[in-house]
Amino acid sequence: MSALTEEEQLDKFKSLGKKYGSSVITAILVVLIAFFAWNYWQKNKRVDSENETARVQQLMDQAQAAPLSDKTALTNLMRLSDEIVKKDPDSVQAIQAQLILAKIFADRNDYAAAEKELQKAQAIKVKDEGLVALVNLHLAYAQIANKKYDDALKTLDLIKLESFKGTADEARGDIYVYKNDTPNAKTAYESAWKAAVARKLQPQILQIKLESVGVLVDDPHIETPILKTQVDES
Repeated sequence: MSALTEEEQLDKFKSLGKKYGSSVITAILVVLIAFFAWNYWQKNKRVDSENETARVQQLMDQAQAAPLSDKTALTNLMRLSDEIVKKDPDSVQAIQAQLILAKIFADRNDYAAAEKELQKAQAIKVKDEGLVALVNLHLAYAQIANKKYDDALKTLDLIKLESFKGTADEARGDIYVYKNDTPNAKTAYESAWKAAVARKLQPQILQIKLESVGVLVDDPHIETPILKTQVDES
């Protein structure tokens, strides 16, 4: 099944929001963006071994080509990932392999297995703070999918890089929506929006999330991000 573009996702969320309301939108968002930053490590990787890097690329290529229902392919992918990790347990390549394997399980809607792989990746010691933050972000979303909301909040607290602040706050907002904590969801989403605006970004999906908890966002061409907060008088 081909991946939806952001515009296609946005149209789908709007349609579902009109029909079912914000809670269903949030549930679908968790599935779609649990691994949304997947390309980060490809763009920012620092590697020492060309051979191991090639094996990671091989793992990713095979993962993309493997049918979701092919158990033999899954076994082979797990074996290749394990070989990469065992070759150099505390390496960027080891984390990359665990991330790929976690995504393989997530694609099969096995978030419990994805969480386990991400916890293994979390234990790997590397100096790449961005990659470590990415692992924690993925782990938090896997925990959200597994309804481990308090665990996910603790995982997000491990993310210290300023460049990940907005993304982490958005994830916090998702968690608070699930916990039916609208005030904290608003606060988290507004913080995420301000971080995005500071980076000259105004993501439409985040705008939908804000509106789902009663926060209207100003026109993207106007500098002030938040127009007003609606009060639920019900």
